Amino acid sequence: MGTIACPARTRSGSLLSLLVEAAPARGEEVRVVVRDPARLPEAVRGRVEVVTGSHGDTATLDRAFTGADAVFWLVPPDGSVTPDEAYSGFTRPAARAFAAHGVGHVVGVSALGRGTPQAARAGLVTASLAMDDLIADSGVAFRALANPSFFENLLEEADSIREHGVFTDTVAADRPAPLVAVADIAQAAAGLLLDRSWTGIGSVPVLGPQDLSPDDLARIMTEVLGRPVRYQRQPLDEMRSTLLGYGLNESFVEGMVDMKRAKDQGLDSGVDRAPQAGPATGFAQWCAQTLKPAVLAAPAAVDAH
Repeated sequence: MGTIACPARTRSGSLLSLLVEAAPARGEEVRVVVRDPARLPEAVRGRVEVVTGSHGDTATLDRAFTGADAVFWLVPPDGSVTPDEAYSGFTRPAARAFAAHGVGHVVGVSALGRGTPQAARAGLVTASLAMDDLIADSGVAFRALANPSFFENLLEEADSIREHGVFTDTVAADRPAPLVAVADIAQAAAGLLLDRSWTGIGSVPVLGPQDLSPDDLARIMTEVLGRPVRYQRQPLDEMRSTLLGYGLNESFVEGMVDMKRAKDQGLDSGVDRAPQAGPATGFAQWCAQTLKPAVLAAPAAVDAH
């Protein structure tokens, strides 16, 4: 009997479902760290051990990691602090707790780019890679899921695609790069957490089935959505001004700008594509299943009173 600990928020929500469904047959129990247990679906709540609190809190970590054989580690987005504070600062208490409680295996969400010329100046990605090193130095067996950008980032563009037929990014229109569905990341994480025959330190690229440029994305979205969609490149200075206008930490914003610049210079292209273990969701499939309903949905009503 083993115990897998993970935060409730996993960006794809499907990881928790995968673990809950597969763990009992493997003699595993699932322990979930969540700030508000009431937000867990009832079906899940009755099948997991719940630890209430933040996985950035030392006392919560002590409860969550006691007796845990494996941990899924994901840093929550926090634009109010510096990149180092957001990644290594948040993770440092967990790294100490891994060692203190004898956690054997850790699977973490990270980024592509290690070993590339851009890695040392890639902003948030550089901070994420430093976090990986921190976890690796704790003595656990560790696998970093090295991810490119997510298909799901385009959901933030759903209103613009619906109303103007436009989506934006900061990379060159013809630069191909890997992209991935978060459900595929969840599948990769679940596989590693449930079969812990691996040892040592390593990185597992989760690349999706093919490299795509923004122009490729526009073409596929046009075909799937049945309406014209075009790509509009946003200057980095404009992106910086917009993010600062949201009140984000200035250093964090620079980290985002540096990351985007590095991606345009080939940060995500440093890994040779190989057959991916597990599913690899195609972009057209993801568009039909996820983006199209979001684009076709009526915009939320605004109360002017």
